[in-house]
Amino acid sequence: MSNRREFFKKSFLLGLSATGSALFSQKQLETLEAVGAYAGEQFVLPALPYSYSALEPFIDEPTMKLHHGKHHQAYVDKLNAALTTYKGEKTLDSLVKNALLLDAAIRNNAGGHYNHSLFWQSLRPNPTSTDNQPETLVMAAITKQFGSFAAFKTEFTKKATSVFGSGWCWLISKAGQLEIVTSANQDNPLMLEATANTRIILALDVWEHAYYLKYQNQRPQYITAWWNLVNWSFAEMQFQK
Repeated sequence: MSNRREFFKKSFLLGLSATGSALFSQKQLETLEAVGAYAGEQFVLPALPYSYSALEPFIDEPTMKLHHGKHHQAYVDKLNAALTTYKGEKTLDSLVKNALLLDAAIRNNAGGHYNHSLFWQSLRPNPTSTDNQPETLVMAAITKQFGSFAAFKTEFTKKATSVFGSGWCWLISKAGQLEIVTSANQDNPLMLEATANTRIILALDVWEHAYYLKYQNQRPQYITAWWNLVNWSFAEMQFQK
C-alpha cells in the first residue's frame, strides 16, 4: 500500500504542477493526495487546507461551505458514478489529460474535481495585507511578458470578467511563455492544450456559485476581492520546474 501511495503521490503531483514534491508543504501534499484515486477506488473530496471562514471578508463562509461542501462534492460523487463502468486508467491526471476522448459525464466531473482542487490551493487564508504581489520568479516572468504587474492584473481581470456564462480564467506557462486563457464550464488548459509543456500557474473560478451569495451578479467586485487572496507562494511552486 505504501508503494502505491508513493507512486500515486509522485505521478499526480507531476501531472498537476510539473514541480518536485519537495516544494510542497506536508499539508499541501496531504490535500493533493486526497484528490486522486487508485484504479478501483473512489475519489474523495479533499479537505480544505484552511477553515471555511479563513478567506473573510473577501469570500464569505456561507459561500465556501456551499462551494466546497455541495458543488465540489457533487463533482466527486458524479465522477465516481460515471466511472463505474469505465475500464481505463482512473487517476485524475489521466482522466484530465484524456478528457476530450472521454464521455461527457467523465470529462465534466473530472474537470470539476481537478479545477476546484487546484483552486482551493490557489487561495491564501487569513489575508493580512491587501498589497498581495507575486514572488520572485513569477513576478519576473509577469513583468517580462506583460510589462508590469499592474498591466497583468488589468488583462487578467478583463478576460475573467468577459467569460460568457460559467467558466474559468487561468494563468498558464506554455513552453516557457506566460499566457492568460479562459475555458468554459469545467474544462481546463491541460485538457485543451494537450501538451506536456503547459502548466497551470493560477486558477480563478468565475462560475456564479463561487461568488453569488456575497456579490450577487457583480462578478467584477468578486474578481477585485479575489486578488487579495491569491496564494502567490503556491503560484511560485507551480511555475518552478
